[in-house]
Amino acid sequence: MHFLTIAEAARAIASRALSPVELTRAFLARIEALDPQLNAYLLVTADAALAAARVAEAEIMAGRYRGPLHGIPYALKDIFCTAGIRTTGHSRTRMDYVPAEDAETVRRLHAAGAILLGKLATHEFAHGGPSFDLPWPPARNPWDLARFTGGSSSGSGAAVAAGLAMAALGSDTGGSIRNPAALCGIVGLKPTYGLVSRRGVWTNSFSYDHVGPMTWTVEDCAILLQAIAGYDSTDPASAARAVPDYGATLTSDLKGVRIGVLRQQFESEAPVGAPLRSALNAAFDVLRGLGATLEETTLRPLQDYADVKITHAETELYAVHEAAFRADPGLFGEDFLARSLAAILIRGEDVVNAERARRVMLAEAAPLWDRFDALVTAGPGPAPLLSAHRPLHFWQKSSFTTPFNVLGGPALAQCIGFTEAGLPLSMQVAGRPFADAAVLRIAHAYERASDWRSRRPALVPGAAAPPLPPVPDPEPATLSAAERAAVALVAERAGLRLNERQFDLLAGAAPYVWAMTARLRQPWRFDEEPLGVFRFTGYRAGG
Repeated sequence: MHFLTIAEAARAIASRALSPVELTRAFLARIEALDPQLNAYLLVTADAALAAARVAEAEIMAGRYRGPLHGIPYALKDIFCTAGIRTTGHSRTRMDYVPAEDAETVRRLHAAGAILLGKLATHEFAHGGPSFDLPWPPARNPWDLARFTGGSSSGSGAAVAAGLAMAALGSDTGGSIRNPAALCGIVGLKPTYGLVSRRGVWTNSFSYDHVGPMTWTVEDCAILLQAIAGYDSTDPASAARAVPDYGATLTSDLKGVRIGVLRQQFESEAPVGAPLRSALNAAFDVLRGLGATLEETTLRPLQDYADVKITHAETELYAVHEAAFRADPGLFGEDFLARSLAAILIRGEDVVNAERARRVMLAEAAPLWDRFDALVTAGPGPAPLLSAHRPLHFWQKSSFTTPFNVLGGPALAQCIGFTEAGLPLSMQVAGRPFADAAVLRIAHAYERASDWRSRRPALVPGAAAPPLPPVPDPEPATLSAAERAAVALVAERAGLRLNERQFDLLAGAAPYVWAMTARLRQPWRFDEEPLGVFRFTGYRAGG
């Protein structure tokens, strides 16, 4: 039962051929047997899940079937607030936090009759990781327990791939849904910014956070998106737009669909290995065979998007945690500190320049959306070893996922094959803002024309996972004495009391921050406004 898709299980539940209680028990048993080696769950809510399953079963037997999520077991990245259930953000600073209310997305899933199995591992506050110095270990990749799941929706990727949940919700600020979807071989959609409510989800970046579904198939992704999409007046970024029927647009026919291929990204800017390049070219051939027209096109360099997103988003994340940083930075994991502390080196004009550049990038993308229904490029992967992770990688490496956070439209990662060692390979499909249905249609058509969904990780109950690597030491900073003194002065003025190791984490990131913000400096015209411009909404003339 744990390898049924949502669509398959929903049909069986609706016809009363499958019991939500038995389905939930099957998942709880599998979690108990396999999660000790995966660490996908931080908390399993077994009693509550079985109680909810009994209610769902009684409702269905009484003829009150709510729809395709009624009786379906799912799990949540542990940054989604759950009333009366611990929500930690995978952080020592929130180990005992119990929210009074559900996040809006959780409320909608409960209304649809879905069954919450528990809370899933993440990187600390959806940022930084994998970390080896937090109260809970990082999630492991079910295709190879020594490897990284991707993040920050790490437990979500592992749980869905391993059959420990039929679906999960994740969040995506720079790739945090698509990274684990790609590395764990599942489907992950970053919806259009504003399509899905962020209320009750722990903030990473106000300007870049997206909430979205993670599932085994594209059809399941559409089912989950249908339930969580829609306007929420309590989320300032929520878009008041009608929600289409995503399932109705799924088809195996792509005749007339125009797709732009961002080949320069994965062949010259950030060249991928031969297995992924071969898988991408084979996937493009499949899309052509389905009737789509493919044409090569380009975006700005990946680094340009990273400069904009990181410069702005890191300052927002720092503001969220600023009081806690001043009180005791030692409560946070070192990987989180290596990314977040460096925001004190970002100046006000740097943030404005980043937002000016983002406005230009959105304008540059508009003609592409006139030419193409979607863009395709590489997804992350294959999964690296956990032992290969270093905190400075965040500052050193550009990403295939970040451009689509900057552009704000939908982007989906899906499996397009495997390496010889059995590690998933992935492709991204991205679209114009609010063209989520078009992205799902293309991804679904590809999925139906391939056979990658028939392959699952081979996990053995009781198997021992390899030992976790130690916490990596901070990498030596290439700073002069004067530069170190300047960084120390900024830290002092920010009210930070850092020990030597914490200061080394900050100093190591400093050259990358300075280079990033320097690239954003140019002779901007005085009237080139940033993207975030204040305007009144909801006021009536004379009111």
